[in-house]
Amino acid sequence: MRYAKIFYQDQYLNVNIDERENILLPDGNTVSGDEVLWLPPANGTLFALGLNYADHATELEFKPPEEPLVFIKAANSLTGHRQVSVRPDNVEYMHYEAELVVVIGKPAHKVSKEEAMNYVAGYTVCNDYAIRDYLENYYRPNLRVKSRDTLTPIGPWIIDKQKIADPHNLTLKTWVNGELRQQGTTADLIFDIPFLISYLSDFMTLQPGDMIATGTPKGLSNVVPGDEVIVEVEGVGRLVNHIVSQQEYEENLL
Repeated sequence: MRYAKIFYQDQYLNVNIDERENILLPDGNTVSGDEVLWLPPANGTLFALGLNYADHATELEFKPPEEPLVFIKAANSLTGHRQVSVRPDNVEYMHYEAELVVVIGKPAHKVSKEEAMNYVAGYTVCNDYAIRDYLENYYRPNLRVKSRDTLTPIGPWIIDKQKIADPHNLTLKTWVNGELRQQGTTADLIFDIPFLISYLSDFMTLQPGDMIATGTPKGLSNVVPGDEVIVEVEGVGRLVNHIVSQQEYEENLL
């Protein structure tokens, strides 16, 4: 099963998604995804990983980390499927990052690697945009790089973990205006899902709805206003997003 959060007819709803990607409303009716506002599918803390693919670290001419490089994404950065992301004015380089996201299903405290997958509820997809201009240190991505408004599209839904036979053997892809620009596989994760859950839960309690964005492979490139960016994780979902200028975004808020 796939679960999503939407806004439809002045209501915030938790819904199921069928195999044809139709939305099953609580009243039993079905609507198309074109008729709703898609919201981030979970409300917990979003943990993100830096340099968690060896090919990405090599692409950036960095040594792969010896322990996870984890940071937290602010809630204001999250947005939903088919929404817009704002490229700030006067920046030189903003890039996408296709990522598999693990969603925690029950409280996890000091969980072993052997038991870690029992704490997974399911998976979703995110596009962890970064503003490269302000990157001071890849080992310490700062707020101006990673926590700007609208720069973490996530969704469209959460898929049950039982539907994904092996989360460590999934293809990730990114298209910009229909051009394939990024492709990798979760088989190349430096720190896999059980390790990450065990690592984080050793010093803090993970709660239901918390999410772990597991990093991105190589293949980054600049995006600009007007671009359509689609990130996909095999078997999990395809997340569509559009880039707008800061001026356009602010005009639409008025």
